[in-house]
Amino acid sequence: MHEQVLLIVGDATETVDTLYPYFRLQEDHFIPIVAGPEKRRFQMVLHEVKPGWTITKEWEGYTIDAEVAFRDINPEDYLGIFFSGGRAPEYIREDEDLLRITRHFFEARKPIASVCHGVEIPARAGCVKGRRMATVAKCRFDLEVCGGIYVNEPCVIDGNLVSGRTYHDHGHYVGPWIKLLLQARQARGG
Repeated sequence: MHEQVLLIVGDATETVDTLYPYFRLQEDHFIPIVAGPEKRRFQMVLHEVKPGWTITKEWEGYTIDAEVAFRDINPEDYLGIFFSGGRAPEYIREDEDLLRITRHFFEARKPIASVCHGVEIPARAGCVKGRRMATVAKCRFDLEVCGGIYVNEPCVIDGNLVSGRTYHDHGHYVGPWIKLLLQARQARGG
């Protein structure tokens, strides 16, 4: 059985944040479904704090096609969800359908992963209160003002929620999230 898993993107989604889990899901025979505000191609970016810089520098990365728009998603059809980083979460977090989808995954306790700025979406959806999460340090405020607990570690697991700080942490937190997805698939009889 090949279960579908949502990857949430928008313009200026971080390239490595998105492509690493996209391909990692396929390795364990999950079907990554890229979802965006519209069903179209989105421009991804590369983020890095260069030596001598105090802010993030951004370059254009690859593009990625969203197979489904948020408004057309029935979250019951998906085993898990991934909130990618980059600047996209800041812009898409006001989408009512994305907030509806996000709340479903938290309420149903399905496997959720978040990295970097991805935290801005579940924070805006009111889903982080009392939850321990990693995120990039500059998003600590977004998490804490919404009641979440900031943890500066490469992998934070809080029940069904797995998070990392930046793409540098992919090797630490994506594996535990995949393990939760495998357990959920097995529980469904897959």
